[in-house]
Amino acid sequence: MKKIFAFIIFSQIFYAQEAPNYLFNDLYFADPSVHVFNNKIYIYPSHDIQTEVTDANNGGHFNMKDYHVLSLESPSHKAKDEGMILKLEDIPWAEKQLWAPDIAKKGKNYYFYFPAKDKSGIFRIGVASSKNPEGPFKAEKEPVKGTYSIDPKVLEDNGKYYIYFGGLKGGQLHQYRNNVHSEKYPELGKDENALLPKMALLKNNMIELAEAPKDIQILDENGNLLKAGDQHRRFFEGVWVHKYLNKYYLSYSTGETHKLVYATGDNPYGPFTFQGEILSPVVGWTTHHSIVEIDRKSYLFYHDSKLSGGKSYLRSLKVRELKYDENGKIIPMNGQD
Repeated sequence: MKKIFAFIIFSQIFYAQEAPNYLFNDLYFADPSVHVFNNKIYIYPSHDIQTEVTDANNGGHFNMKDYHVLSLESPSHKAKDEGMILKLEDIPWAEKQLWAPDIAKKGKNYYFYFPAKDKSGIFRIGVASSKNPEGPFKAEKEPVKGTYSIDPKVLEDNGKYYIYFGGLKGGQLHQYRNNVHSEKYPELGKDENALLPKMALLKNNMIELAEAPKDIQILDENGNLLKAGDQHRRFFEGVWVHKYLNKYYLSYSTGETHKLVYATGDNPYGPFTFQGEILSPVVGWTTHHSIVEIDRKSYLFYHDSKLSGGKSYLRSLKVRELKYDENGKIIPMNGQD
């Protein structure tokens, strides 16, 4: 009897460790960008709000107006809201929709990258800087020249900094070919090559591109580019790049099929070969994440809409441990947990 009781207790503890942890029960944040600065865990999310905007076709109901920074003692704890670090009124060029951001540290400065629509309704990527990871941040007067679309991610690798970005539909990536904007580009056929996320090397000042944005090739197992109709594998939005065992992992959301998936490559530019699923669909339309190592363990930070009763524009942050197998493949997880 004692052995059975002990097994039950052990199973409950093990399940509690494996289950995802909500970082808040009463505040709505999404799109978590997670970093460890000065031995402290910081989260830079978008800030979901109840909005009067009802147009969901191009994400108009994601009408965020400011950014907060959150801190976390450990992945098993609740997060603390450290307060607002940047608001729409303080960004000279921006009109609306402060979507998913990222941050990078270089020297003693912190550079906060964010998308927003400009006065003409076009998404651009801006940058704000601070001497402190908790801000406040001061935005540049203009967006980063040459950038467009949404979901910036910055990777530091061997002293160089690379920015990745892009998102279809509401993120406007489909309105670009060879970095040229037009609303008249035809919709891709299912058998045409899928549109790809973009990337570029940043200049030393961290507020300009050192080169024109390039496509990040995502290939299938035969070395062919993924097709536009391959909605279970092709890129949609939410790119994140991290390293594990000297490999580069490019992960992203598939959009309409609501999965988090990943591909691997040998350098920051790719090409990347598709590997598989990270997370099955969550409650709510979007999935946007980050992967970070904390105390020699890897964690997946993401969001869902369970706590708001399924409202896709009111999302809650979650975290769970991410594990690899002996070959470096990510072990898939259930998004409904």
